[in-house]
Amino acid sequence: MASINVRKETRKLYIDFRYRNIRCREQTELNDTAQNRKRLRALLDKIEAEILLGTFNYKETFPNGSAIKKLDAVAQKVQGNSAIPTVTQFAKTWFQESKVQWRKSYLTTVTNIIENRVIPYFGDIPVNEVTKSQVLQFRGHLCNLKKRDGAAFSPGHVNRHLKIFRAIINEAAERFDFISPYKSIKPLKVPKTDIKPFTPEEIKVILDNCRPDFKEYFLIRFFTGMRTSEIDGLRWKYVDFEKRLIMIRETISAGEAAYTKNDFSQREIYMSDQVYNAFKVMKSRTGSGDYVFVTKAGQPLEYNSVTKHVWYPLLRLVGVEKRNPYQMRHTAATLWLASGESPEWIARQMGHANTEMLFRVYSRYVPNLTRNDGSAMNTLVEKLFVDDKKGDQDEDQ
Repeated sequence: MASINVRKETRKLYIDFRYRNIRCREQTELNDTAQNRKRLRALLDKIEAEILLGTFNYKETFPNGSAIKKLDAVAQKVQGNSAIPTVTQFAKTWFQESKVQWRKSYLTTVTNIIENRVIPYFGDIPVNEVTKSQVLQFRGHLCNLKKRDGAAFSPGHVNRHLKIFRAIINEAAERFDFISPYKSIKPLKVPKTDIKPFTPEEIKVILDNCRPDFKEYFLIRFFTGMRTSEIDGLRWKYVDFEKRLIMIRETISAGEAAYTKNDFSQREIYMSDQVYNAFKVMKSRTGSGDYVFVTKAGQPLEYNSVTKHVWYPLLRLVGVEKRNPYQMRHTAATLWLASGESPEWIARQMGHANTEMLFRVYSRYVPNLTRNDGSAMNTLVEKLFVDDKKGDQDEDQ
């Protein structure tokens, strides 16, 4: 951290900061007064801002600076030693070697982080000379950035940037035999977000008022717990009417079919009666094609479009609190819990490795659990729709 200090021998002020992992101590002829400290603080703020932007020129700022020889030696070392690449060079190498394992959407995320954050900040610093202090300063820099809407980066968003840079530096440390500066640096604490599942009454009003071409889509999401990428990427070959199972085998993201989130996400989801009937309706509509849910042009659904143009307008129409579509997945879990299904069975339906996440996320929804076959959920859902039919019959009379 840059600082202003005073020499004991002369009582003159000097500034202390780091540039390209070199400690720079620049002497002045200024006496230790409040006004002089203010002047030097303004200079330090300017220097730190230029370092962050990659525009700082040490020789122009301090023509007779004490660190010129050290900085020149570092530059010569980088140019003459091809075995130790700069952050820019190794980040690009790491990216090319790693990208084969990523989905298209994640590939875009990593590209943006490296090109727009990591390279502009660290540039030509040798990878083995990045310090812990610089990593922490980078974290602080990210925390001060703003999104397009003016909001600050959330702790989770900052952590995603740091995760990528940590992977780059840790890999470099292993290859070039140096100690990673990431040792003991922990992610920022992310505030816990409470889930907001929909109540049976809210589900009913949503399904009663949604567009007819999306009723089955939302119904299936409410009662299966499928992720957006899973239901949007669901193909008819993975729907087993005979065994009443939905086989989750692949997803779709950014228009590209891909493997599921992880191995545990490869699973079979039981169809309740209402879900089974919804798939029957969809079979008559899109059964001759590949995907279960498609646009009017026959292409798989695009989640951003559905969310912005169908889902949120629907919630406004029926007066239900705005919640993102992922809450439909939480809704399925809480309905299964409320109906008394076994935690192990629910975890399998959700694609969790075990029940740990189930109890951690949905602990307050866990009653005395006894069943393990999905029938309790079927009974609860059936009651919801039976009550609806009974009301229609009363109106007819």
